[in-house]
Amino acid sequence: MRFQAFCKLRLGAAAGLLCLLAAGCGTVSAYKVEYLAAPRYAPTDWRSVEILQAMPEKPCEKLGEVVANVSVDPSPPVSKIETVIRRRAAELGATAVVLIKDKVEVAGSWLGGPAWAPVVTPIHSRVIVGVAVRCQ
Repeated sequence: MRFQAFCKLRLGAAAGLLCLLAAGCGTVSAYKVEYLAAPRYAPTDWRSVEILQAMPEKPCEKLGEVVANVSVDPSPPVSKIETVIRRRAAELGATAVVLIKDKVEVAGSWLGGPAWAPVVTPIHSRVIVGVAVRCQ
C-alpha cells in the first residue's frame, strides 16, 4: 500500500514540475482574417512563406491579415513566433507576410490584494499584425 502511495506522490510531483516548465515558456496564439474580396488559393508550404518588413517590388495580391498575440514575460523564442505567423499565412495561400504592426499593448488587467485595498495590475501582450500576400 505504501508503494502505491509513493508512486502516486512521485507521479503528481512529476506532473506538477512539467506544468511549471510549460508555464515558463512564452506563448503564441494567432488567427487569420481573410479579406472579403480577396482571391482564394490552396494552402502553401508554411516553410516557404517569407516574413518581410515592407511590400516587395514585384506585384502581389493581398489575401488577408495574420494577428499574433505573444506573451511578454516570459517571451517565446523568435523562431516560435515566426513559425506560428508563417503557418497562418500559409493557410491563406500566401507566399509572404508583410509586418505592419509589432507593439506591446495592455491586453487586460488582474485584480488582487485585500478587499479594502485592491490592486489592479495591467496584463501586457505583444500584438503582431501582418498582411498575407501572394506574389508572382
